[in-house]
Amino acid sequence: MTTTTETGTETTATAAAVLEARGVTMRFGGLTAVRDVDLTVRQGEIVGLIGPNGAGKTTFFNCLTGLYVPTEGQVSYKGTVLPPKPHLVTQAGIARTFQNIRLFSNMTVLENVLVGRHTRTKEGLWSALVRGPGFKRAEAASRARAMELLEFVGLAAKAEHLARNLPYGEQRKLEIARALASDPGLLLLDEPTAGMNQAETRTTEELVFAIRDLGIAVLVIEHDMKFIFNLCDRVAVLVQGEKLVEGTSEVVQGDERVVAAYLGTPFEGAPGAEEAAEVEAAEAHAAEAEATEPEAEASEDAPADEAPAADAAPAETPASEGADSTTEGDSK
Repeated sequence: MTTTTETGTETTATAAAVLEARGVTMRFGGLTAVRDVDLTVRQGEIVGLIGPNGAGKTTFFNCLTGLYVPTEGQVSYKGTVLPPKPHLVTQAGIARTFQNIRLFSNMTVLENVLVGRHTRTKEGLWSALVRGPGFKRAEAASRARAMELLEFVGLAAKAEHLARNLPYGEQRKLEIARALASDPGLLLLDEPTAGMNQAETRTTEELVFAIRDLGIAVLVIEHDMKFIFNLCDRVAVLVQGEKLVEGTSEVVQGDERVVAAYLGTPFEGAPGAEEAAEVEAAEAHAAEAEATEPEAEASEDAPADEAPAADAAPAETPASEGADSTTEGDSK
């Protein structure tokens, strides 16, 4: 299934590639969580990434966004190989959300979106201290852009509310608005409808279509198969870290191996349960280390009055208490 872009003159099948992942492999010690995965996302395209729990979907997302450095393979954005640093990946043009909501809960809705603008502002420390005309113009432009995005996702009326006071579904929208604040060419959504009811899921679906109509490509992880198959131009299936099949919704739904993987029925060449459990344990250990190191560095080095960066890990809101997002691969 192909869809036309906003201009109606070019199909996603012939559009330029935005993201190209080639031979991406991620090992934790002697265990392989993602093995030799290729994936291309084109301009104006919505691509789904599905698979049973523990399939390596979030690990693959982390490789794409610089949270993990792939053991093998490379990731390119618009033909340029991405550096393995999250803030540089964001600056290049890739933004993401997380399965477990990561908002600055004690900041307002508007301030959360303004944080997402940090890679697109050029004013430095000296300019901020002096607060000259240039800084004030940049600040006003950022606020105007942030309000545009809040209007886009339907949260403009709550711009001055604290993020923690938003209902769950609106917190999800705010995360998307903050990601869009970096003006990405590719948006990665990690289970954007998790915990939503049917009406909220439908609203999210319409929002993703609207984002695509802006010319932004979307790569989405989701367990809601109805949502995925209604939304996506193509769907790729990961099983135990390997890409099993990729194609239209019809092709994926009709593949017996996909059905077997979701029902827990072994298929030829499938890894055993013991190997799968070892991979999950290795991912959990790596995620714990990833979560601990930044906290230690922040407490030792960061000035008390330093504003948090958009790609830093803010405190989770009450609606999303639980595991750190880098452990999300364990639940997939």
